[in-house]
Amino acid sequence: MTTTTPDAALPLAGITVLDLTRLLPGPMATMHLADMGAKVIKIEDKGAGDYARTMSHVRHELSQLFIAVNRGKQCIRLDLKDDADRADFLARVQHADVLVESFRPGVMQKLGLGWGLLHSLNPKLVMCSISGYGQTGPLSQAAGHDINYLAYAGVLAQNTDVEGRPVLPNLQIADLLGGAQSALQGLLAALVAVKMGGMGRWVDVSMTDAAFAHHLMPLLAINCFGHSAPPARDFLTGGLPCYNIYQTQDQRYMAVGALELKFWESCCDVLQRPDLKNRHWSLGQTIGGEDAMAVKAELDAIFLQDTQSEWIQRFATVDCCVSPILMPEETLQHPHFIARELCKREQHSTEGEYWKTQVSVKFR
Repeated sequence: MTTTTPDAALPLAGITVLDLTRLLPGPMATMHLADMGAKVIKIEDKGAGDYARTMSHVRHELSQLFIAVNRGKQCIRLDLKDDADRADFLARVQHADVLVESFRPGVMQKLGLGWGLLHSLNPKLVMCSISGYGQTGPLSQAAGHDINYLAYAGVLAQNTDVEGRPVLPNLQIADLLGGAQSALQGLLAALVAVKMGGMGRWVDVSMTDAAFAHHLMPLLAINCFGHSAPPARDFLTGGLPCYNIYQTQDQRYMAVGALELKFWESCCDVLQRPDLKNRHWSLGQTIGGEDAMAVKAELDAIFLQDTQSEWIQRFATVDCCVSPILMPEETLQHPHFIARELCKREQHSTEGEYWKTQVSVKFR
């Protein structure tokens, strides 16, 4: 990790963040804060430190996970059970703007570092606690990971193959959107309140709560039909032919997202099937009904006639929300992401050359 010089042009220049988090959600959140100009001090224990150091794909000494989510941070080691180190930490709290922690609920209090003490030392401090199930509730003390949070929130039950078997997404929805992004949302809102003259706040982020609250489509189905949709048959999970995935001749895939009628009509023109224009959503009585599946079957047969590259060429100049499903290796080379400067290869002092994602939010 490296310490970066604050950039006065970035919105969080001058903000100091103490980062007690480990693994993925918290470090990703504080990485974004560093990307936005904050000075982030990552505090690890004097033993093994962040578990992510040796988790996932390890080259030489450090895992690629640890390198990826801890860029731009200053790293120090403190034993919060040691009186001298605890005093060091409390001194830093008095001059910090934000503290982010991801211990199990109650651990900060057991360490003698509860919100009451920290708030008394620094009334303007924003403290964000990221946990699996929140600071209160029957599950608050339960251990878990992304797979468990998605299971409780009902997400995995709807993220299935056509036979209804839950499929694990390779985007950690609860960790990254429920944990990292919700933490950013909450602590930045609290930070704005402080900058407007208010007092600091304690932000309670539950990754399960966030996944549950944003799982909108099944709720709509329950409100409309009295039950959630069958496997791979909801509004945005395969129940519509105009919003679906189609295999190509070379066993690649195309993503069709032509929800609006104008896009569907343009898509039908490219497919040379103008007769399908009036069967846009093909809902029948329910999403994923017989007519919808009949139209999907016709599109299945059409897309199988040519390769992905041929379909890319045909749709290249047509504005209708149809795109190739790319492999991760292909996204790294795609002209759009290159133009947006979203990734580059970088040299690490001990780990050698590796791909690195760049700042995803641009400030103009």
